[in-house]
Amino acid sequence: MRIQEIGLTNFRAFRKVRMKDVPAFCVVVGPNGAGKSTLFDAFSFLKDALTLNVTKALARRGGFREVITRECKGTIGFEVKFRESGGRLATYILEIGEDEGRVVVEREILKFRRGSRGKPWHFLDFSRGTGTAIVNEEDYGKEGAEERRDNQRLESPDILAIKGLGQFQQFRVVSEFRRLIENWHISDFHISDARQSPEEGIAEHLSSHGDNLALVAQHLFEHHRGEFNKVLEKMKRRVPGVKDVEAKPTEDGRIVLRFQDGAFKDPFIARHVSDGTIKMFAYLVLLHDPKPFPLLAIEEPENQLYPHLLRELAEEFSQYARRGGQVFVSTHSPDLLNAVKLEQIYVLKKTDGFTEILRLADDEQLRAFVAEGELPGTLWRQKLIGGLDFGQ
Repeated sequence: MRIQEIGLTNFRAFRKVRMKDVPAFCVVVGPNGAGKSTLFDAFSFLKDALTLNVTKALARRGGFREVITRECKGTIGFEVKFRESGGRLATYILEIGEDEGRVVVEREILKFRRGSRGKPWHFLDFSRGTGTAIVNEEDYGKEGAEERRDNQRLESPDILAIKGLGQFQQFRVVSEFRRLIENWHISDFHISDARQSPEEGIAEHLSSHGDNLALVAQHLFEHHRGEFNKVLEKMKRRVPGVKDVEAKPTEDGRIVLRFQDGAFKDPFIARHVSDGTIKMFAYLVLLHDPKPFPLLAIEEPENQLYPHLLRELAEEFSQYARRGGQVFVSTHSPDLLNAVKLEQIYVLKKTDGFTEILRLADDEQLRAFVAEGELPGTLWRQKLIGGLDFGQ
């Protein structure tokens, strides 16, 4: 599944916004404070609400009153539309409220539509811990099939139904949707964490902080040598002096990354190489994961990287999306914007204290500039994107 549309209601600076026609590789720009991090936190919130519960997800962000849009009442709302590879449209709706200081899921719906005109099936429909779920999933899509439902009750009104029911194989569609969100990767990469030497073990996928980078590199080398060689070749081309990279076990049972510089006999361990070298290696390891994350969200990947590397990094993101993962990137870099198409870019703009989300391809004047040969990053430098000055 890939996200086709996102709607947010009363989620911090987003009073009521909607992103439509979301591409496989989506770039978000906007001035500081416009809400780029908040947009990405919406993904993190949904994942936290699923893996923990809604109360704990809100507590991580200061509680219900800190998350709901200021001076707004009612519920915090999310609506995510997915388009499956088979063409079916899936819609997930979540509304979160508060009742006498207690967080409750006011409404949760997961529905699929068979075609553009077909009546959607509500695979689950819950409110405050009780609701119904489809029990004849195998009939979905068959001519003349009618949905059959069963009443269900969750342990608590702040638990998502996709978590409670998604653990049972009889609710296959719900279970698949649960696993989809659980496998979202929202990067919170810290170079200091990536330099660490973790204890020996197994790690197949890079963590959000990057603290298991050495273990993932070792896993790639041992079990996916072809992908590791691609990473190494790209490091040699893009980072001057890098001749080889290895994950080496130490006597005390840890794994360290060692970068071989062609000008020196002995390799440098990770804590002595530049921030840009570590970050580029981490991105390449992440983007060459043999099993792509269904959603990958990265904030400002240009930090610590040379500007001339950003065009190639944008192409890496595009290739990742073509392999099946969906990529969201926020940026302040004109160089990265110059490497993507206008229809891939969304701008966040604050009006009267609330954030709007605008798709640049919907702006007729911008389309005309690009048709004449201008690049998005150049338009950004010239302050022609919504009249905004995003700074550097």
